[in-house]
Amino acid sequence: MNIQENNIIGELVAQDYRTASVFKKHGIDFCCQGNRTIHDACEAKDIDASVVLTDLNEVNKSASESTIDYQSWPIDLMADYIERIHHRYVEDKTQEIKPYLDKICRVHGDRHPELLEIKEHFNVTAGELAAHMKKEELILFPFIRKMAKVKQENIKLEAPHFGTVENPIQMMMNEHTTEGDRFRRIETLSNNYTPPADACNTYRVTFALLKEFEADLHLHIHLENNIFFPKAIYLEKELLT
Repeated sequence: MNIQENNIIGELVAQDYRTASVFKKHGIDFCCQGNRTIHDACEAKDIDASVVLTDLNEVNKSASESTIDYQSWPIDLMADYIERIHHRYVEDKTQEIKPYLDKICRVHGDRHPELLEIKEHFNVTAGELAAHMKKEELILFPFIRKMAKVKQENIKLEAPHFGTVENPIQMMMNEHTTEGDRFRRIETLSNNYTPPADACNTYRVTFALLKEFEADLHLHIHLENNIFFPKAIYLEKELLT
């Protein structure tokens, strides 16, 4: 496939996650704003689209690596995977990163006041993501699993109390955008997670963990926004026709 300017970013990443590295390289959001064309994203950031297309097509032509074909997964399997892999990751890493941030703020905060702001942003993100994931686990995901069971057993789908699955999905996507924006602020404050010359080992480990956390968050949001949620919307419409 020859990638063109009118290709949708999220759809490309859904087909081959290796393209995410190209968008990341050029500072293009492929998860929260993955519904844009390459042309629109490049125009918004004043980037030469031909350069991005060249990089994307190089990835496209390169020898095929082992990539996970999330598109082919049953929707209930995707729900389980997101919970067990990405939700648990957020829970575990939040508890690991917070004490490190506390420590480097105490030791280095006077010389690097940006650490205090990074800590504040991360703590807000941690709290918001915890609440966000609970809403998914207790409300949205159970209904999506129910739809998968309804289709498998060929029975009638009962309307949920929230009207249509698109309502909680839109709420989740709005929250994704908020947290994506907040982590971009952390990335800027940390100079793209680059420790200063006087950084101790804890400082370096903390920045490495924050960088890893953001990468996982991008994949997490991408899977939901660009693959899982569209599948759920399509399934609901299929069951109601």
